[in-house]
Parts: sequence; structure tokens; C-alpha cells
Amino acid sequence: MNILQCGRFSLQLNRSLVMGIVNVTPDSFSDGGHFQQVGAALAHAEKLLADGADILDIGGESTRPGAAIVPEAEEIRRVIPVITALQALNVPLSVDTRKAAVMRAALDSGVDIVNDISALEEEGALALLAKSNAAVCLMHKQGEPQNMQFTPSYTDVLAEVIDYLRQRRDAALAAGIAHQRLLLDPGFGFGKSLEHNVALFRGLPQLLQSLATPLLVGVSRKSMLGQITGQAVQERMPASIAAALMAAQAGSAVIRVHDVRETVDALKVWRALK
Repeated sequence: MNILQCGRFSLQLNRSLVMGIVNVTPDSFSDGGHFQQVGAALAHAEKLLADGADILDIGGESTRPGAAIVPEAEEIRRVIPVITALQALNVPLSVDTRKAAVMRAALDSGVDIVNDISALEEEGALALLAKSNAAVCLMHKQGEPQNMQFTPSYTDVLAEVIDYLRQRRDAALAAGIAHQRLLLDPGFGFGKSLEHNVALFRGLPQLLQSLATPLLVGVSRKSMLGQITGQAVQERMPASIAAALMAAQAGSAVIRVHDVRETVDALKVWRALK
């Protein structure tokens, strides 16, 4: 049985796990500014757990298209008090960051997973994670949040994403990060057009087969769903649930969502009836 070793926890991957999003940012595309205070973030996290979340993902820098870079010190100021407060909940905690300094502070505060949109490309990040016992999620993106949606271009998006994730996975393995600590994320919406995102989603089974490493999928409320349905960001829950079910059906190990209760219920029904 597949296992994800992450810090204090050993998670069985016999079903798709649900990662609940805790944004402590003023400008995230869906819920920016809602949970900036530690008390509000803690209350939100407790609700996500009550709703059935298996993992909590804490982020202090928005990486939506066009988002500004947050200084290291400010990102640390945002996320570390929340991570510290959430330790008592005895649930796997993930930090959503691309900065090695923030990773180090989060690991020192007891975080169990590092969720990095830059796939540990920042100098020192690979070595830092190799010395820890945390899991790590390596994501593909084209460009940076400031420019990634200007003109995304691929010859074969599925082949190129598979090639990049294989390179980063192998770099992590070579650095000493065990395979059981790795997740891979194709990076929906990170330097991809709707056509690219659709091709990637349809290719999830091939991606999983080619890489033989558990996948994390995050499409909750994203613009690709808005482009398909015509709905504004706060009206995309039904579309997000449909995408989550399809990601689970394709074999994704972790599904990162805003709407935990609704996704968990949908997955329960799907598992019972499939």
C-alpha cells in the first residue's frame, strides 16, 4: 500500500486525501484577507478539520496570476504563528511556500509537508528538505506568477510537464529525499491556457503511470473552471467538486480544495457507489 511519510505522520494513500486551504494572505484570489489573524485562521482550520480535511495547507504568499512577491520576513510573520497555533490539532500541516528561508522557519515550527510551486529550485531548498523528515510537493509552472499567464506556450504540454516533474523528482531523490516523502503537482493554472489545463487533466492517468509518484491536484475555484462554466470565483463550488471527483477517479493521492465538507461528502458517495 502506498504511504506518504510526512513529518509526524505516515499517511495511507488507499483513497484520495483532502487538503484544506488556509490562506493567511490579503490578496489570494478566492479568500484573500479572510483569515489573516491567527484566531481567524485557527477557527477556519478547526472548521476544515470538522468538515473532514486530512491535511491543512497554510500559505502566506498569494501566487495567483499577477501577484506581487512577498518579502521573506513578512511571509514568515504571517505563517509561523498560525503553524505554531495549529500544532495542537494533531493533523498533518503543510506550508505553501517557494522560499527556503520560510521553509526553514516552518520546519523548525514543526510543519510536516512543504508545498513548493517552484519544486525546490531555490538555492538551498533541496538540501534543507533532505535534512528534514517532512514530505514535499514538487509543482510544475511556466514563468512566474507576475507573468505566467501572459503567453503560455508548449509543443506538448503533457510531455513537457512529465519531463520537468521527472527531473525535479530525480533531483530530490539524488539529494536524499526518500520517494515515500514525495508528491508531484502538474500545476493547473500556473502558466497554462484552458487548452493546456484540459489536456493535462485528461492526461492525469498517463502522468501518474509515467512518474510512478503520488499526485497532488489543485483546481479548486480556479479560472479554468470559470472559463468552462462562466461562473465568478465564489460561484465555482459545483465545478470544483466535479473536478475533484474526476481527479480522484484518475488516481490522485491528494486533492487541494477550499470547500472541504462538500468535497468530502461527494468523495464518500463516489467511493460507495463506484
